[in-house]
Amino acid sequence: MRVINSLMFFPRGGSAQVARSLSTELAAHDWDVRIVSGSLPGHGDADIFYADLDVTAVDFHAGDAPMHPSYEDRPGAPDVCFARVNDEDYEAHVDAWARAFDHAGAARADVLLLHHLTPMNEAAERAAPGVPVVGHLHGTELAMLDRIAGGPPAGWDHAEAWARRMRRWAGACVQLIVPTAVARDRAIRLLGVDPAACVVIANGFDPATFRPAPVDRSAFWRRALVEDPHGWRPGEEPGSVAYAEEDVARLDDAVVLLAVGRYTAVKRLSLLIDAFTVAQRHTRRHAALVLLGGHPGEFEGEHPYDAVQRTGSRDVFLAGWHDHDALAGFFNAADVQVLASVDEQFGLVLVEGMACGLPPIAVNRAGPTTIVDPGRTGWLVEPDDEASLVAAIVAAVDGGEDRARRGIAARHDAQKRWGWPQLAGRVAGVLEGACVSARGVEQLHER
Repeated sequence: MRVINSLMFFPRGGSAQVARSLSTELAAHDWDVRIVSGSLPGHGDADIFYADLDVTAVDFHAGDAPMHPSYEDRPGAPDVCFARVNDEDYEAHVDAWARAFDHAGAARADVLLLHHLTPMNEAAERAAPGVPVVGHLHGTELAMLDRIAGGPPAGWDHAEAWARRMRRWAGACVQLIVPTAVARDRAIRLLGVDPAACVVIANGFDPATFRPAPVDRSAFWRRALVEDPHGWRPGEEPGSVAYAEEDVARLDDAVVLLAVGRYTAVKRLSLLIDAFTVAQRHTRRHAALVLLGGHPGEFEGEHPYDAVQRTGSRDVFLAGWHDHDALAGFFNAADVQVLASVDEQFGLVLVEGMACGLPPIAVNRAGPTTIVDPGRTGWLVEPDDEASLVAAIVAAVDGGEDRARRGIAARHDAQKRWGWPQLAGRVAGVLEGACVSARGVEQLHER
């Protein structure tokens, strides 16, 4: 059985991690997988990210397709919001991805697995008519649709056209995979799809990569923050933020909180830095906060570096952007994970940290509510509530025995619920069902 596993975006965020992991695991379920992915060499090269897999890279630099749009609206970003893209440019995207599907042999596949709702869906209808499509929603597309439903912001001149397209594409999918029951309800409301067409399958982690492992913490943090720094200031290159060895040495006896993610507004990094600065005044134990992430040159609102300067907090460190393969090392060098995001559709990074034994602090909204069991595996705080976040940080830093207990329970939950080997088996079942359904329709037409 052959599946085309396709993602319009160049490898950068969680959906690319999902596409890569699924491609690897589906092979163990007797699927022949080809990836079709956007690629931006130097920032997110699909040939490198999906190395050892069968990949058709759509190179934006080479002009294989126009640069993909975004579900977010960030001033000055090269990937403009979908809702700003006019009909002519939309057709250019569709034509380019139809060529990519032709090159990848999509018409000869048994099923297409398309991540998000994008012009890929339209291109698939043109390049591979009759091949069943399974959609895989990741939540960011639903966030944009929610904003459109509430009255599109100024400048979103083509919002309604995109909303209509996305509803049509969703309706054409044999099944829609969504990460949580919350996302399922949101998809039904915003896309008007049949509830029976939605199947909840969470995102997962690679058990071979994300697990507790011994690490020389002092050497690790010295290497990450002093010897090979990746942190950056606004307008400057990665590595422009480096730390003195004596400052980094303060992590040796600190309870280290790790925040992982892009510098986007929903991540609430300024709020986190403010809360951490206040919490430092109340903790009995010394604490440090490491921010891992921030795609070079990309940020919204106040840059974390500026927030640190504003608060005067001594022990907040910007580790910068690192490849996903390096993430487990950072988890194993930390004690707690904290995610202040107010609109996290799932929260894969929480699962990966839990698999390494880190109890998480997260916001009591959307995806994290399905992951974190407050009081047992971590802490849930109210959205945009600094006092609630301060209290959780203080409890996590000072409660050593409780922190350890929650970390053990977190790892147990991760192993039991979110390992890719078992989750991929469920996805394989959905793909097989789509093929069977398509064959049944074909036989009816033949009669």
